[in-house]
This record gives sequence, structure tokens and C-alpha cells, in this order.
Amino acid sequence: MNTITIECLRYHPESDAEPRFQSWPVPFTDDMSVLQGLQYIKDHLDGSLTFRWSCRMAICGSCGFVLNGVPKLGCETFLRDYYPGTLRVEPLSHFPIVRDLAIDQSDFLKKLESVKPYLINPDVPKKGTFIQTPGQMDEYYQYSKCINCLLCYAACPQYGLNSAFTGPAALALLHRYNADSRDAGKAERMPVVNAEDGVWGCTLVGYCSEVCPKGVDPARAVNQNKIESTKDYFFRFFRK
Repeated sequence: MNTITIECLRYHPESDAEPRFQSWPVPFTDDMSVLQGLQYIKDHLDGSLTFRWSCRMAICGSCGFVLNGVPKLGCETFLRDYYPGTLRVEPLSHFPIVRDLAIDQSDFLKKLESVKPYLINPDVPKKGTFIQTPGQMDEYYQYSKCINCLLCYAACPQYGLNSAFTGPAALALLHRYNADSRDAGKAERMPVVNAEDGVWGCTLVGYCSEVCPKGVDPARAVNQNKIESTKDYFFRFFRK
């Protein structure tokens, strides 16, 4: 069994003037994830270390961290990939720190609510079951795989500069429902798309898609909605 040094950011806003780093030697086997390494620290070395986790299967999106400068899920990243060097674990960038590696997600949750991430169709009780072809499902399925892990927000330089930007995950989920043939709520979501801090706030860096653990490709969703926003702008002249 090898031993790796894990260096975690520690910060208690109630008592600390600024964040600091603390290191521990952690024994590991080749099948141990970063999340398991953090759990070893909490269980055996320092019970005060704070972080979030739940499913351990890359489904819940809770265990997002910045690992040696790269946003990743702790549960699907292995300690062996960082050995024999030091692994530095930090909370996701651009979010306030609640404590240690746990961030305040309130801003994202407000943005998620603003895009109305659910099917809107007043005819559901009348039509009953909707029939959808495989092709129609393909239009939105990729974007439905988002697990709200917020890695894309930590990777987004524009969100770091301007927290009013709606952001990649929320805009990808907005597109997921706009592209769904069963949905009739596109007009209700377009104000978010067209806003200055909507899709036009994106500067096309594309790092959000690189770090996405589910291959959602939020950058593509944003670009597709720039087209929709442009069409919406010109169609308004024809409706007058």
C-alpha cells in the first residue's frame, strides 16, 4: 500500500481570517478514489474536515472539487493518478465557501429556478400520453444528463468575472426543455436566453464542456441558443 499526501483547503468563515492549507499522509490502494481519501482523513485523521458527498457513483454531483487546479468529481477520480506527487483539493471556484470544501450553491439554485427546468404544456391533461420519436428524443437527451455538479461553473471564467451570468449548466438545462417536443414553454424561457447575462454573456471559452463528467457539452447548448436568440430578435419585427 502506497501513501500519498493530500493537501486540503481549510476555511471556517466564522473564525478564520483567510483560507489555509492542511496536509495529511493517506495510505491508498489503486482502487481508491479521491473521495475515499477524503473520507479516510475525516474518519481517521481529522473529523473536522468538511465536504459534501452522497452517491459515490457520479450520479448525485455532490462531490465536485478542484483537484490540482482542475474541476473534477471526487468519486470518479483516483488517488493513483496523482501519486507520487501531492494532491491539492480545493472547493469549486467562483462560489462562496460555507466551510472547507463545501460551497454555497444558492446563486446557482436561483439561476436554475429562473430557466424553469421542467416541462410546460397546458394541454397535458387533454392529450394524456405524448408520443415522441427517437429522433425527437435525440434533440434533447444529451442535455438531460446534467447532474448539477457545478464543475462547469468552476471552469467558466466568465462566471468568475460576472456572477450575474446565468452560466453553463442552467443554460444547458434551459435548452434541454426548449428542445423537447413535449414542451410548450419556450416563450417563457426566452427572456432568460435574450438577457445581457443570458447566452450573450458567454465568451466561448468552452472549458465548461471539457470538464463535464457526463458529456453534456453546455458550450454547444449555449451556442445553439445564440442562434435561437438571434431568430427571436428578428421575428419580433415581423410580429409587429
